[in-house]
Amino acid sequence: MRLSFPPAPSYYAVTDPQAVRDALRGEIRADVCVLGGGIAGCSAALHLAKRGYKVALLEARVVGYGASGRSGGQTIFGLAVGQQKLIAQVGRDDAQRLFALSIEALDLTQALIHDHAIDCEYHPNHVHVAVKPRHVLELEQWCRELREEYAYESVRMLSRDEVQSQVRSDRYLAGLIDSRSGHLHPLKYTHGLARAAEAASAVIYENSEVLRYEDGPEVRVQTAQGAIRCAHLVLCGNAYIGAVAPALARRILGVGTYIIATEPLGEERARSLLPANAAVADINWILDYFRRSQDHRLLFGGRVSYSSVQPPRLAESIAKRMLRVFPALEQVKVDYAWGGYLDITMSRAPDFGRLAHNVFYLQGFSGHGVALAGLAGKLTAEAIAGTAERFDVFGRFPHRDFPGGPLFRRPSLMLAMLYYRLRDVL
Repeated sequence: MRLSFPPAPSYYAVTDPQAVRDALRGEIRADVCVLGGGIAGCSAALHLAKRGYKVALLEARVVGYGASGRSGGQTIFGLAVGQQKLIAQVGRDDAQRLFALSIEALDLTQALIHDHAIDCEYHPNHVHVAVKPRHVLELEQWCRELREEYAYESVRMLSRDEVQSQVRSDRYLAGLIDSRSGHLHPLKYTHGLARAAEAASAVIYENSEVLRYEDGPEVRVQTAQGAIRCAHLVLCGNAYIGAVAPALARRILGVGTYIIATEPLGEERARSLLPANAAVADINWILDYFRRSQDHRLLFGGRVSYSSVQPPRLAESIAKRMLRVFPALEQVKVDYAWGGYLDITMSRAPDFGRLAHNVFYLQGFSGHGVALAGLAGKLTAEAIAGTAERFDVFGRFPHRDFPGGPLFRRPSLMLAMLYYRLRDVL
């Protein structure tokens, strides 16, 4: 199934427009071809170019068009799968290594912003909040696990009263704050990585959709108007990989998630909602997530669609969720509403690996891609340069295809999700 977005522009695209780069025309040679101009692809191109490789990146539309430029912009520790499930899948030692890599991803994000002077409105602090009593117990257990088993001491619990210092809402019973996590303007960050890759000598082609590739000792990558011959190929198409790599497409599902941006609230009113400018997310299965923008809007995300169809009356439906948190915003206008697709795996664990000895892939970030995708690009560069130990830790996950085949896997998943929706209510 081919995924597409509604024509309405995102707040991010309006606030960070970019000139379109040339498309690939004719046949060229490179050491490495990267498919996909999101965070993972741009990071891979940057880290490979810094190592001296001749890199060409092919983006089907424009840099940051997909999830990297449309997300909630939250940089969060850990993996979506959760540590206990990680231990069950790969063992305690590798679970420890993977958690440490997720923290390295946070540090790398800040280092890339600093080293390449990327003006992407980064702010520290993220709060997971409890909506119901059982969430409080879950957060307390999570906090103990992080501090005692992983020595991750930047997290601490917030009581109901302490949550008010971060989010002025009566909805939340407790919180888990992390000072190493944070939030940023994801499209500005992605554009900044692309410019850094170009400064390091990588070449980026936009409107250059890959139609197919032929592997072998030399890989040939074909677009509508050109081709690249290369020693290595890195596939970062994620939810858009489609027919280019059907074996990968069967292991991920593009799930729609949606965000609104209010009109500017003014600094005083924005601070009255989120006094410390932290990003916030609840821990429901179908979660709400929100943060302030630099121009004092509230960016509020929620809902998911497993059907690949955008929900009707999108702005109104997300605004209703926002008003459950901040009833005082009832008369506030919504200026922007948009959607995007995050790529999930069956296990919610990231899926990195090889399709051949010289064909690498990165996908399945499952909502944790803002930070993790940057590290994934760096690990791929390490692997291509001959040091694959850290990259290969991710290859130990036992990933499975989504059941039901092309016609029935979405309906099957929609039925399965009814359980989780009901669990959010109870």
